[in-house]
Amino acid sequence: MTSRERIRTIVSGKAADRCGFWMGQPHRDTWPIYHRYFGTSSEEALRRKLGDDLRWICPQFAGSTYRHPSGLAMFGSGVKKERHGQGGPLADCREPGDIDRCGVHWPDPAHLSFDETLAQLAAAGDFYRASGFWTSFYHNIMDLFGIESYLVNMYERPELVHAVTDRVCGFYYEANELFYARAGGQVDGFFFGNDFGTQLDLICGPAQFDEFILPWFRKFTDQAHARGYQVILHSCGAIHKVIGRLIEARVDCLHPLQALAADMDAATLARDFKGRIAFMGGIDTQELLVNGTPEAVRAEVRRVRGLLGPCLVISPSHEAILPNVPPQNVEAMAEAVRA
Repeated sequence: MTSRERIRTIVSGKAADRCGFWMGQPHRDTWPIYHRYFGTSSEEALRRKLGDDLRWICPQFAGSTYRHPSGLAMFGSGVKKERHGQGGPLADCREPGDIDRCGVHWPDPAHLSFDETLAQLAAAGDFYRASGFWTSFYHNIMDLFGIESYLVNMYERPELVHAVTDRVCGFYYEANELFYARAGGQVDGFFFGNDFGTQLDLICGPAQFDEFILPWFRKFTDQAHARGYQVILHSCGAIHKVIGRLIEARVDCLHPLQALAADMDAATLARDFKGRIAFMGGIDTQELLVNGTPEAVRAEVRRVRGLLGPCLVISPSHEAILPNVPPQNVEAMAEAVRA
């Protein structure tokens, strides 16, 4: 069974020859450390050495995808992307008509080019290709308002939140539609990310999730399925309360299973959702992979595999592995998948 066949089988809810493995997407400062340890010089060489089954090829993160004549990034103007707690350019908006007067650059699909991503897909080999725009609309809107303004407006100005949501999600929907038309069967799964949880609970309540998140969420999953793609959702945090809703919205696989977040441990997920959705992740990056021994990592992989397998892709509980994760522990994780 090839890597591509293996992950497609697992995500479809069937048993493959073994659990899958994805090492994640290490932080840029982590790669040099790992290359020194493993004796590799390229990302692809390291992934092959570890037996990685998946390639994440996202057009949104390719530098040549969005080509605005003035060099603007998607949703770039006035947005402090790295600081969700700060007020954004829409913080003072009071009605839908205000959103075009706040200095926000609303991206235009006419400025999209997919040549770089299509070339990467064509060269991906016989590995599972997770792709599509990252479609992080929840975070884009959070940045545009600022998190406090966003949450307050869900109660005080719902029509404003709907207008901004439609503007952001409308772009992503059209962008994905254009990309899917070009990519065709080169893509296996739509992989998109919106962190709905904190360490302890949801960021917004279930009622607000139903009103402001799920309608467009369903459109994106339906759009991908209409093309024959599987759907993999990334959401960090404690999202146990809405996993049932995500399953009803036809998510095929849930990533990254933040192991130490409330009710996101493997035993609880297996008890409540096993057989209804595939899983990717679950190997703790907050404590275990940072401080544990290789043998402890191997034991945890065996434990998680026993609980969540066979429809499981073993992977870190956050894909952006930081430099404080010893390469020996990633090696142990990969080895235990095949043991």
